[in-house]
Amino acid sequence: MPNFQRTGFARVLHWQTSSENTRMTPLILINPHAAGGRARKLNHPIQAWCQALPAQRQRPRIVAPESIENALNLLSELPPHTRVVLVGGDGTLNQMLPALLGGGHEVGLVPCGSGNDCARAWGLHRMSWQQALTHALNSTSSAIDLGRLELDKKDFHYFHSSLAVGFDASVGHRALTGPKFLSGLPRYLLATLSELAYLQNWFLKVEVDGLLIYEGPTLLASALNTPTYGGGMPAVPHALINDGQLNLLVGGRFNRLQTLLMLPRLLIGKHLGHPRIQCHACSNASISNATLVPVAADGETLGFAAHVQVTCLPNALQVVKI
Repeated sequence: MPNFQRTGFARVLHWQTSSENTRMTPLILINPHAAGGRARKLNHPIQAWCQALPAQRQRPRIVAPESIENALNLLSELPPHTRVVLVGGDGTLNQMLPALLGGGHEVGLVPCGSGNDCARAWGLHRMSWQQALTHALNSTSSAIDLGRLELDKKDFHYFHSSLAVGFDASVGHRALTGPKFLSGLPRYLLATLSELAYLQNWFLKVEVDGLLIYEGPTLLASALNTPTYGGGMPAVPHALINDGQLNLLVGGRFNRLQTLLMLPRLLIGKHLGHPRIQCHACSNASISNATLVPVAADGETLGFAAHVQVTCLPNALQVVKI
């Protein structure tokens, strides 16, 4: 998903009514690069919307940092448990997770990304930006789970929607570099069709909660927290973001034709009955390969790794969802 250019989580009550939160100014953080730069166009309308709030209301601070580093620095300077409203998509939230978790901040969202699978899981996907902003500033927060991953026992990352290993990670990279006039599911489908020309299976060893569940040629292994990924594909339709577990989706050996025939089933959530696809609820999972395999989280490319350790973090983040 489009990203910034490179240069106890206790329940917190309503920011207007909580005596603690009324002393803290909410922050609206706009990612000007989200959705191919379309989020930048919301800067002035959001400024005007906030200026039009009644005088007795606390007006949020609005920032639009041009880099990840600047955004993370801004978040690190906030008082703990500040309400932060992100204007962006899955990639924006993914990149801000370390600072959001570090400050114990609660998070609202104005969906403006290429995929918006987080917004779907939070019940915000069909809202206008005005509706989403009103909800993000005024509604109470609740806890959701996150995923934590470790690459080759040295690099740590968080994800809120999905971890992809193998084919899905390669598709996600192509989607990031795809045509800017496409977004969401069409963008992901085009990337999927393009990746078919380079289709590869990896010999993966997959363990779930310490038990070996698969070893052999593998098209993909994805750990999902949300029901959808890739801009709305119902990969695990029964997934919940607050059930204390992740769902590991494993696809065995597939050739080009088999992969192409699987796409329509994936689009309607009917792929889980396929004999070469497994889905396991888990707290921990381990994915290993003798050679390097592509890895991505929330649509953001993480490079390559030979070993991926995945852990569910229950109730890790306070968010403002429906």
